[in-house]
Amino acid sequence: MKIICIGRNYTEHIAELQNERPGEPVIFLKPDTAILLKKQPFFIPPFSEDIHYEVELLVRINRVGKYIQQKFAHKYYDEIGLGIDFTARDLQKKLKDKGLPWEKAKAFDGSAVIGEKWIEKSHFRDLSNIRFSLNKNKEVVQRGTTSHMLWKIDEIIEYISQYFTLKIGDIIFTGTPAGVGPVAINDELTGFIEDKQIFSIQVK
Repeated sequence: MKIICIGRNYTEHIAELQNERPGEPVIFLKPDTAILLKKQPFFIPPFSEDIHYEVELLVRINRVGKYIQQKFAHKYYDEIGLGIDFTARDLQKKLKDKGLPWEKAKAFDGSAVIGEKWIEKSHFRDLSNIRFSLNKNKEVVQRGTTSHMLWKIDEIIEYISQYFTLKIGDIIFTGTPAGVGPVAINDELTGFIEDKQIFSIQVK
């Protein structure tokens, strides 16, 4: 299975990191070894002194597809999830400054939190207006809604499938809203879709 991530998909997040607004979705991948194992804490890796949380809505692909048209994209997923794209921000900056790929900063072991709970998309009245949030130590640090996405879920699926065949079980991270920030040892991170808790992890 693949983990396909979309970067710079929320205007306010682009601004907070002083990035250029892209003309098309920014894609990067994480290997399956990036998935944080169930019921395990997130361990801050020794190669970074500035690990940031980035909460994101997830989509899990349920059928094989290539060159998927946007009008058919809804047939390729049934559930919405929530996760965290952990980022070694200091390492990412060094790589970006040199024009190098981000993988070391984005795809390291344990960098992808995938909540165990998934919600049937039929539960939502409007997929383009799903609210989600992240608490750090019981205080809200990120709030987002899919209405603020530059590219909506079906547009993302259409775009990705032009380059990569989507397979059953592939997971798409759809981008993070503003409010990203650092984690420290003993932090507790709790993610919500609407008012439903999807995950809770400890930082070690």
